[in-house]
Amino acid sequence: MSRKRVPLALAYADARGRYYFDERSEPLADGGIVRAPRPDELIPAPPGSVPTLLPLRRPVSVRGVEARRHALGVLLPAGYTRLLVPAFEADADAPTLPLFGYTFACAIDDELYVAAMRTDRDEDWEPRRFAEGELERLLEERCARDPGNHMLAQLRVCAGEYGCFTAQNVFLARGEAALPVSPKCNARCVGCISEQDPDAGLPSPQTRIAVEMQADEIARVAIEHLERVPEGIVSFGQGCEGEPLLRSHAIAAAIEKVRRARSNGTVNLNTNGSRPRELARCIEAGLQAVRISLNSFREATYAAYYRPQGYGLADVFDSIRVARAAGLRVSLNLLTHPGVTDDVEEVAAMERFLREQPVDMVQTRTLNIDPHRYFALVGRPQATVGMRAAIESIAARGVRVGNFTHVH
Repeated sequence: MSRKRVPLALAYADARGRYYFDERSEPLADGGIVRAPRPDELIPAPPGSVPTLLPLRRPVSVRGVEARRHALGVLLPAGYTRLLVPAFEADADAPTLPLFGYTFACAIDDELYVAAMRTDRDEDWEPRRFAEGELERLLEERCARDPGNHMLAQLRVCAGEYGCFTAQNVFLARGEAALPVSPKCNARCVGCISEQDPDAGLPSPQTRIAVEMQADEIARVAIEHLERVPEGIVSFGQGCEGEPLLRSHAIAAAIEKVRRARSNGTVNLNTNGSRPRELARCIEAGLQAVRISLNSFREATYAAYYRPQGYGLADVFDSIRVARAAGLRVSLNLLTHPGVTDDVEEVAAMERFLREQPVDMVQTRTLNIDPHRYFALVGRPQATVGMRAAIESIAARGVRVGNFTHVH
């Protein structure tokens, strides 16, 4: 017996950002190909979801462009991966959207639904609430114990102004702690959150660090974190910095200092994987885990987004091989986008690489970017398998799928 199709209602916004449902209009979604969403792609909007207006963009429904309405997107909480983006038509004067992960939304039985799937759980990444003045007091107390430490000064900004969880963890003494080290980068990612081109047409959500952190101040922060958190993680390579492998000498020296003082916990590096030899230097010093970022397993798609300077996707693959050969825990930070990640050719390329190099984990990350801007860069697919199938194909290779760095 065929299952009765549940009617979907259009979710849209007005000019003030208030959202509404229209049961008379059935919405379409964009998965690289504009189409109706499938039932297995929709879940009730999870707690922490944020509906957001897409200015000067008109939602698309089965009856055409909804000219007098604004498109609606939803920003997902951590632990969920987006499966579809909103289908919309942009006005000629529509500005580039800020760097957020816009997810398709609709209504079922007068309840907001989103195109997403749960891909990880970790209480350390649940939304945080502090009593009035609590976080400020923790920042002040920790910085007072090590005045003049440039890293703590930066982390204070990241924890307080940007709400960065890994920065806050330094002051809360929990989980994964941030160790930003590099103000420079050898990629010009279109969706970089710390440095945008002057003509990009949108601001950077954060300001990139301006100081090259020194080995001693790095080590002091890491050592105290591991003293207070026996199973803790200390991580180089954060959103407020460039590429940490450009500071491999300082990182290696800091790791050696940490390991002379502490044997517990995990030393992790988040990197674009552009410099295999520098990665090997950090491994020799005692690096235990690495998370390497990429948006694609195809050279042209990778280069269109990362705009690498002096390296290519082959170097990234070499870094993965170097780390696996050395016995590190290796994760991929896969920047996902419907219509790109689930492109038939992309999935085939991903499966070929994971057969050769079955990494420990693929962390799916919803790519924060204007969908139309991204498609203009990398192109739209001829055919897709769907995001859920693409993610399931990773697990079928025996690779763990998630969103967070786990110790075990």
